[in-house]
Amino acid sequence: MFYKWGLLSYRFRRIVPAVIVLVILALYALAGTKLEDRMSQEGWDDPGSSSTKAAQIELDTFGRDNNGDVILLFESTSDRPLDDPATVDKARSFLTQLQEQHPEQISHINSYFDNRNDQLATADKHLAFAAVGLKGDGEQTLKDFRAVGDDFTPPEHMLGEDVKVEVAGATAIADALDKGMSSDIKRAELVALPLVGVLLLIVFGSLVAAVMPLIVGILSILGSLGVLSVLAGITQVNVFAMSVVTLLGLGLAIDYGLFMVSRFREEMDSGRDVRDAVAITTATAGQTVVFSAAMVAVALSGLLVFPQAFLKSIAYGAISAVGLAAILSITVLPSLFGMLGPNINKLRVRSVSKKKEDIDSSLWARLAGWSMRHAKAVTLGVTGLLIALTIPLGGVSFGGINETYLPPTNDVRQTQASFDKNFPQYRTEPIKLVVTGADNAGLVSIYQQASQIDGLTGRFTPSSPTENGTTVLSAGIEDRSQNKAVVDQLRDIDTPDGVELYIGGTPALEIESIEALFDRLPWMALYIIAATFILMSIVFGSIILPAKAVIMTILTLGTTLGVLTWMFVDGLGASLFNFTPGPLMSPILVLISAIVYGLSTDYEVFLVSRMVESRARGATTDQAIRYGTAHTGSIITAAALIMIVVCGAFGFSDIVMMKYIAFGMIAALLLDATIVRMFLVPAVMHLLREDSWWAPSWVKRASNYVGHGKEPLPAAVAPTTAGRNDYAEATEPGNVEVYPEDLTVRSGTPAEDDNQLIPFHALMARLQSEQQGEHGRGSATKGD
Repeated sequence: MFYKWGLLSYRFRRIVPAVIVLVILALYALAGTKLEDRMSQEGWDDPGSSSTKAAQIELDTFGRDNNGDVILLFESTSDRPLDDPATVDKARSFLTQLQEQHPEQISHINSYFDNRNDQLATADKHLAFAAVGLKGDGEQTLKDFRAVGDDFTPPEHMLGEDVKVEVAGATAIADALDKGMSSDIKRAELVALPLVGVLLLIVFGSLVAAVMPLIVGILSILGSLGVLSVLAGITQVNVFAMSVVTLLGLGLAIDYGLFMVSRFREEMDSGRDVRDAVAITTATAGQTVVFSAAMVAVALSGLLVFPQAFLKSIAYGAISAVGLAAILSITVLPSLFGMLGPNINKLRVRSVSKKKEDIDSSLWARLAGWSMRHAKAVTLGVTGLLIALTIPLGGVSFGGINETYLPPTNDVRQTQASFDKNFPQYRTEPIKLVVTGADNAGLVSIYQQASQIDGLTGRFTPSSPTENGTTVLSAGIEDRSQNKAVVDQLRDIDTPDGVELYIGGTPALEIESIEALFDRLPWMALYIIAATFILMSIVFGSIILPAKAVIMTILTLGTTLGVLTWMFVDGLGASLFNFTPGPLMSPILVLISAIVYGLSTDYEVFLVSRMVESRARGATTDQAIRYGTAHTGSIITAAALIMIVVCGAFGFSDIVMMKYIAFGMIAALLLDATIVRMFLVPAVMHLLREDSWWAPSWVKRASNYVGHGKEPLPAAVAPTTAGRNDYAEATEPGNVEVYPEDLTVRSGTPAEDDNQLIPFHALMARLQSEQQGEHGRGSATKGD
């Protein structure tokens, strides 16, 4: 099927790219340009939790609690306090004017300057605040905030040089987070793409070849944003999805393009004509790209088992991006190859040999050989290292999204910290008790029990008068680290008969979201492992290799999470990378797990698929290991390096959540593409030997039906031993190729013992002796 698809791409090589480019540009123009307006700030919480029910009851009864939307913190920078009559008059005038200028956005303003309420100012009256409530609900809240914009802060002459006003509050934090995420994409476009271009130029040595993966990467970004915008018009898509989708879409598109270009040049260097090179590239590398993308998509689809809309939106967008990257790689690239042909090597910047690498002398083959010679030591050493790096994971802690996810130098974050410190009784994220069906005696009982809770900034107070039998009590929590302890104590409150008590507020939403994630996490793990195991069994024609891959991927994932804990919880590199250590955000941790699992499986497919190709042509296990590692080692390393560059651009994000993903992927890529793929895989497969390829007969039949790595090619273009494979390569009549004397070939069947291997030159001499009656060194031709 893929071979025929390659021929089709060649035949319509001018039409296919033109149509796809036009479709993607139209998609981006019609939908992608509207993406930012369609993004949501919500979706972090479990919609079925008690805290969500509490929020809905409060909303239906009293409307949205908008008291913490925006905090305007007034500070006197001189000896004159804020209760100076002239300052009070100026501040009151500013706040009145602010509400009059924005009647459609601002619902109310409560401030110290209204009636000089001492609770709204510090004792020395050098700090005071105004709480601004916005009218909009849901996504409209952030739009209202942006509509007011710079008017939240007065002109300098209005209050004088010795009074400054700074902005904080829940909506201001959401706006700062959103802007930080939007800048990530621009950074990727301005920084990552040029650096990736330079790396591709170094890898390929040709400007034309280097541009090919970049074309796929750019189209992937535009298409992914367009698809994400369409999805945002149908379902809730969190703004964070935009950065994640761009990161994965760009990185994987360039990786897939790298594999495709490398295989096409390999086929062209072997002397094939353009048509056949395009078809074979699509049938081999293209097929592997599709299977690899399927593995990544399966891993990401595991996010759909969780109730949070945030994770579902990431799954939809990321799967679309991965699928688009694969589609572009097997449509646009083969067509471009067909138009370019030998010109793929034009505009060279360095000399790149066309001669196929000698499998016994390449760096990657030597690494595989060394690993196999020291298989037990390598297996124990690498496994021990990975387990050691996992140990910090034991100290992991979890939290929710808040201002600490902004850089320590961010103005909004600093203002919020100052407000929380000086006005602890007015937390913008209080814990709430929503009580329904209670009489006065029932309310008193609940209030008395709640007031004995440890960890509160003060007693619970009513948020508003009781209405329709519903009362809302709220209080601040001294420190976010006490959220779970406070929620657990509130759950033990004894309620009278007929009274319903719901624990709400941001702290409860965060705790119940974490609990929902860990309740579903085993199901996600079971689904991903089972699905990828089945897919890899079909791809590899073995159940031992998928089992090995799953174990190694779990080791890599554990190591990655250990490194993240070491960095973001324990604080390694916090000053260097401008973040504050603290609890990991549990949804992001789940997301990283899915991404890392998918990427590790992705590289496994590329590596082992070439081994399967070699094995299918009769190689021994060790020969297949050397062949696969030698032919993919440099490409996997280059792909990992390129992905690291892309991740590195996001690693400088202002948002800690994006740093989680970027540094998590960098850690996984560094480990996976080096010590795991180049050392641990060869060592373990060498120890397993022929057992590596075992599978029940039905798995073998399914693998043969799919035909991965075994797609038949026409005899006129198909070498009997793709890439030499330690055998004589069939050549056209009249051509002769002589191979080194230390090459060996199997004299029996692939299932027989390795002792059946005999020197290649000895076999050729024997064949020539039988055919010509002469002894001596032989050479293979197509007729042989």
